[in-house]
Amino acid sequence: MHTATRNRAPRAHDAKARHDDTHLRSEAVPIELAINGAHHALRVEPWTSLLDLLREQLHLTGTKKGCDHGQCGACTVLVNGARINACLALAVSHDGAEITTIEGIAQDDVLHPVQQAFIDHDAFQCGYCTPGQICSAVGLLAEGHAHCRDDVREQMSGNLCRCGAYVNIANAVESVRRAQDLASSEQEGDAP
Repeated sequence: MHTATRNRAPRAHDAKARHDDTHLRSEAVPIELAINGAHHALRVEPWTSLLDLLREQLHLTGTKKGCDHGQCGACTVLVNGARINACLALAVSHDGAEITTIEGIAQDDVLHPVQQAFIDHDAFQCGYCTPGQICSAVGLLAEGHAHCRDDVREQMSGNLCRCGAYVNIANAVESVRRAQDLASSEQEGDAP
């Protein structure tokens, strides 16, 4: 490189490049989220996925990045109680939302019934997909659309398990679904 090139005066496009870079950093948008019951006031770039916000900014690494294309379900979280793939959701589009990750499923060190069922039914092997599987199962059961084992299997089909623990996952979710049905029918029987 010539000395004249190294010591040249700044040019207009150099200032424009610095301005463009500053402009990108200043595009952060303020949002507020309730994550696992805790309020968070954040500034995020408009292109930040909910998954990246959870993992990289908030260090909630229980939610996994699998395919990053919405095809595996490893990133499943609950937004206002509904199951979503966090890799496909822009964080800014959920301003004001209540988000539950795997870290927020248990309450006061007591496992959620789905978490306990996964343990009881050995519904995991390597464990990578387990957080997404559990969040999806919790959402599925809250939706109330699964009425039999086939419904559970169909409605969990967006959550992949490379280890092939599907039978035990279905057994775990089905056991919680049956327990909820039993509790519901007992309450109806007690009603006047």
